[in-house]
Amino acid sequence: MQRRSVTHALASLALSSLATLGTLCSPLAQAEETWPSKSIRFVVPYPPGGPTDLMARLLQGEMQTRLGVSVIVDNKSGAGGNLGSAEVAKQAPADGYTLLLAASGPMAVNPTLYRNMPFNPLTDLAPVIQLSAFPLVLEVNPKTGIKSVKELIAALKSKRAAELAFASAGNGTPQHLAGELFNTQIDTKMPHIPYRGAGPALNDLLGGQVNVMFDILGSSLPYIQSGKLTALAVTTAKRVPTLPDVPTMAEAGLPGYEMTGWHGVAVRAGTPPAVIDKLNSTLNAIFSQPEFRKKWEAIGTPVVAGSATQFGELIKKDSVRLGKLVKDSGATVD
Repeated sequence: MQRRSVTHALASLALSSLATLGTLCSPLAQAEETWPSKSIRFVVPYPPGGPTDLMARLLQGEMQTRLGVSVIVDNKSGAGGNLGSAEVAKQAPADGYTLLLAASGPMAVNPTLYRNMPFNPLTDLAPVIQLSAFPLVLEVNPKTGIKSVKELIAALKSKRAAELAFASAGNGTPQHLAGELFNTQIDTKMPHIPYRGAGPALNDLLGGQVNVMFDILGSSLPYIQSGKLTALAVTTAKRVPTLPDVPTMAEAGLPGYEMTGWHGVAVRAGTPPAVIDKLNSTLNAIFSQPEFRKKWEAIGTPVVAGSATQFGELIKKDSVRLGKLVKDSGATVD
């Protein structure tokens, strides 16, 4: 009898403990199950009007339709994308109601570029999905007479090197790092002139104040097609459909060269996995629509999508690869 009483008491205690645990866990489980139940803020760490902002606004309507709640695009620019990114990483609740349009700058470059980095992308943020892989194009002002990468390298080795400095959108930008990667693969050096943004750099390239630039293809394509700029090579592993006659950097004589500017979606670390999974599946479903894919490709990037794990691996890999380029270039920002 005593044994039965003890067994019964232990069983009752176990059931009571499970019930208590269930009560404690139920709010979290319920939150995951009902997400989303209120509006979502989509933080873009750059000003309105640029390609990063455009991506968020293209996704905004589709996400609202599929998730059944409002999605509010919130531009929080400053410090090379760090300001808005840090707000999501350090201040937003880890509940999936604040999303970050995560760019390669703050996610993989800035930790090496900035002396005082306000967050750690690898530990403070959780990847959801990769959105873009923007090709860059190596281009020159036609007045240089240069028509190939081989001719550019030969000119850099001659007395013309001083007139062939490359313009960029600023230290640590894809335009800058594409040039630094180029420098690692040639036995000479192309000087760098950082501008405060891609627009001013492109304007000076068109005007002949500078003669070389690696630029995001979507921005320069109209000038290449009109003959105002000469495209020497694209920075992707494969040729791009909009410039089928322009070789890749590898085809032009620099094997293994590849550089893209990428973006994705991230949330604060600690966000429930079920919420991340639902966000990922929703965005993958959006990108599976042929009409949406056409709109997306029209802004200059192929559709990437994929899993949260794949995006996380890209962030880790490029944190090392791009961080080394920044360090070797000597560029820093306070």
